[in-house]
Amino acid sequence: MKKVAVIMGSDSDWPVVKGACAQLKEFGIPYEAHILSAHRTPAQAAEFARSARANGFGVMICAAGMAAHLAGAFAGNSTLPVIGIPMKGGAMDGLDALLATVQMPSGIPVATVALNGAKNAAVLAAQILAVADDDLAAKLDAAREKMARQIAEKEAKLQAELDER
Repeated sequence: MKKVAVIMGSDSDWPVVKGACAQLKEFGIPYEAHILSAHRTPAQAAEFARSARANGFGVMICAAGMAAHLAGAFAGNSTLPVIGIPMKGGAMDGLDALLATVQMPSGIPVATVALNGAKNAAVLAAQILAVADDDLAAKLDAAREKMARQIAEKEAKLQAELDER
């Protein structure tokens, strides 16, 4: 199975980003997490992105706040799928990060999840990898079924509470 690279621009992103790592681990997807900056370590970030395919990665997840150029920098240096996690915070509380992540030039896409959407980034990475992995696809199906059961249980609890009135 291909690995997922989980890249954050700063260690301050880790409290959110570790949710992506936990989700990847739950699916049994190997991953590596690194701190690389598009602005403070541009050569290292570019080299990581350029060599990611050769190093066994299939998807890259990039989390950054404020200017949020990280996902775009990785997408510009690799043809692997890149998923951007715009981080909340800063003067615009993440709106700047969201716009910087989602507004990419034609031909250099970045799939973008919600602000602080680390878990969805991991699920999307799993879905991308599952295109060529039936076992992973089955795990995704099981996760969806589990979510549906949880909602059905909550609905039954609500209806029972309403019936008691």
